[in-house]
Amino acid sequence: MTRPIRVDIDLAAIRHNYLIAKRKAPASRAWAVVKADAYGHGVRRVAQALADVADGFALLNIEDAVALRQDGVSAPILLLEGPFDAAEVAAMAEYRLSGALHSREQLAWLAKAPAPLEVWPKVNSGMNRLGFAPGALAGVLADLAALPAVRVAGVMTHFATADEARGVAEQWARFEPLVRGLGLPVSSANTAALWDFPDTHRDWVRPGIGLYGCSPFADRLGAGLGLRAAMRLSADVIAVQSLAPGDAVGYGRLFVAERPMRIGIVACGYADGYPRVAGNGTPVAVDGAPSGLVGRVSMDMLAVDLSHLPDAGVGSTVELWGPAVPIETVAAAAGTIGYELMCAVAPRVPRVYHGLGQA
Repeated sequence: MTRPIRVDIDLAAIRHNYLIAKRKAPASRAWAVVKADAYGHGVRRVAQALADVADGFALLNIEDAVALRQDGVSAPILLLEGPFDAAEVAAMAEYRLSGALHSREQLAWLAKAPAPLEVWPKVNSGMNRLGFAPGALAGVLADLAALPAVRVAGVMTHFATADEARGVAEQWARFEPLVRGLGLPVSSANTAALWDFPDTHRDWVRPGIGLYGCSPFADRLGAGLGLRAAMRLSADVIAVQSLAPGDAVGYGRLFVAERPMRIGIVACGYADGYPRVAGNGTPVAVDGAPSGLVGRVSMDMLAVDLSHLPDAGVGSTVELWGPAVPIETVAAAAGTIGYELMCAVAPRVPRVYHGLGQA
């Protein structure tokens, strides 16, 4: 592929970030959350990079879980939303997959489980997406006890505001008394709770965004948490334009030059996953030097300011996000979060893997 755009994935950084997460909760085991194709990093490659250190992997799609088993991954694998139909219960048993249990429908499917499998009843402690009401947990556990092929591996919940000032106190007050004294493993801490709420660590933590070097917090960068950026989106300058005062750039003429300028046209656009809503000044790095966007992002191209970079031109490399341009700052400029940017990188952008002997 000759179009000069690429995503570099640093597998050593992901491994580093997982071990940092483990150090934050030294008494806990840690699910490496690899849902959404490992947040756009490639689930199978990430799992291979963590295979000898990860306590387990957590994801959504049973197809991905089966692929990991076929790749030789023997660690526990947790389906974060459990089975989506009765056929998946059979596959869970066949491939030794555990799963969240959040509904009475799933409970009915489990009654027909063909072989032993493990489940994690999920409590809706306030997120109001998935899970049983707190008052229903005892009944669910009693129903599971009557199913000889099913073992309760633990109890889980998920926090809505662990990354915010309000924290987790309200949800924790609903959840913790339910699991106290049950003698079952507990999993509740996502990346934000892993960093800020050690009381919630318990038996299994679930680092997600932190594995990939991005902070879950609006006021802290991943680097400040000791994390390393694992994804670098970059593309080359393919043309240079000289602007006179009054010249506009791009669709809608959203940028008008007030002085003579040089701008570089870069082989990246919203069809590659770069956010169309990113505005003038959104940070980039041109051959390592700070610069910013100029004008509206197009489907296949965007423009950056080269006026202060006389040596930059056709062939210069523009980092859109990565070690030099934190993804959190780009996301903030686009009014979104780093999670979305990682997951939105299009399949047409080539992935290049580095670290741990990968190429």
